[in-house]
Amino acid sequence: MKADFGKVAVLMGGASAEREVSLMSGAAVLATLQTAGVDAHAFDPAEVDLHRLKEEGYARAFIALHGRGGEDGTVQGMLELMRIPYTGSGVMASAISMDKWRTKMIWAACGLPTPRYAILTADSDWNAVVADLGLPIFVKPVHEGSSMGATKVTEASQLAEAWALAARYDDLVIAEEFIQGMELTAPFLGDQALPLIRIEAPDGNYDYQHKYFSDDTQYHCPCGLDPALEQKLQALVMQSARVLGCRGWGRGDLMLTPDGRPYLLEMNTSPGMTGHSLVPMAARVAGLDFQALCLAILEDARLG
Repeated sequence: MKADFGKVAVLMGGASAEREVSLMSGAAVLATLQTAGVDAHAFDPAEVDLHRLKEEGYARAFIALHGRGGEDGTVQGMLELMRIPYTGSGVMASAISMDKWRTKMIWAACGLPTPRYAILTADSDWNAVVADLGLPIFVKPVHEGSSMGATKVTEASQLAEAWALAARYDDLVIAEEFIQGMELTAPFLGDQALPLIRIEAPDGNYDYQHKYFSDDTQYHCPCGLDPALEQKLQALVMQSARVLGCRGWGRGDLMLTPDGRPYLLEMNTSPGMTGHSLVPMAARVAGLDFQALCLAILEDARLG
């Protein structure tokens, strides 16, 4: 079966703020595919024009890009035009999932639980935002991942600075009410929900550093929840992925309050594949090592 993949491009790097993480993800995927006998090659869209994929005879693309320009439907659209099957979600689902604001609107319209929010501008009434959402508040760019430009605000006086930081990354900035409780992530592979992971970051601060470079964050998989509750949360995340049109693989992030209420936070359509990444961790608990996971993702590459 591996020989049937043909020449495979592992898309990594790119020009987004998450380039560094993407290079780590791509290197890990590339190494394991090559070890498995796949004719896989590194391809950085920031250094080589994408049309070279067609010219150089690539049969499939494994997308290990993160952030804008790689996870937001643009690369997916180019691959569609070149008729090169690719991993993960299609154009529409990738674009919507990268947009935290529109993701939340779709979830809310479908009756799925997600924290309340407000779109911020330079003219926002910070006191009114606090009166509406309470404190703390998370402020973040609408179109960035990996906690880029995100701030946990504990006082109204911090909102202007938090907005300014997020606005460096994006024209759209969202403020989201803080949900106190257990932080969970729910990876999936195809139509199968993988085991939930419970995340314990220092002081509850699961930021860029703690996601990718620190060993202080603790990950619990199995997550320790009652199996019936875990299945309920897995079903919720799979439903949240379906209404966005996601496919292939991905990861939904959520919070669980002490009284058992879940809140959907974000959907990741091209999750990290680094040494600190969560999809490989859940896959191992489900019986799939890293190589088997990468091959399963690649096997599901498609168009449309």
